[in-house]
Amino acid sequence: MFKVRSAVLAGFVIVCTAFGQRYTSPPAGAAVQVAGKRISVEYYAPSMHGRKIMGELVPFGKVWCPGANVATGLTTAADLQIGSLKLPKGTWSIWAIPGEKEWTLIVNKQSGQHHLDYEAAEDFGRTKMTVKTLAEPVETFRIELSSNGGNKGTLALIWETTEASIPFTVLP
Repeated sequence: MFKVRSAVLAGFVIVCTAFGQRYTSPPAGAAVQVAGKRISVEYYAPSMHGRKIMGELVPFGKVWCPGANVATGLTTAADLQIGSLKLPKGTWSIWAIPGEKEWTLIVNKQSGQHHLDYEAAEDFGRTKMTVKTLAEPVETFRIELSSNGGNKGTLALIWETTEASIPFTVLP
């Protein structure tokens, strides 16, 4: 009887340890004021944990939710020109199609859905992003919003050694 209890206890400890090592993605966000209007993103920030990210965990040529858990939300208090898209103020989800040399940003009409529940039929539109290679790897995924002066700003998705960015303009 002692051996059975010991085996059950050992199995329980192994299972608990495995669950304890599961990767978590904490909530994160970024916000900026451009031309007096607030633009913000809310997302969950996964980390590399020794994994190869671009081209493997994040496959090239397939739709990816930048972040984890819940689709990344973009909220804007003003109409924006983001790349080739004229985006009305409101809340959207953002997605991407990563590539080795080129990325596409997708703005979707839905928001708050699970990060694996992408529906192309709900796309507002797609636009190209600029990609650059970083000198040092970034362990934890992050999104940056920056003001470039006047009514202009930049949205950047940064992870591993990749930065994909796109300029935006607050429209009058």
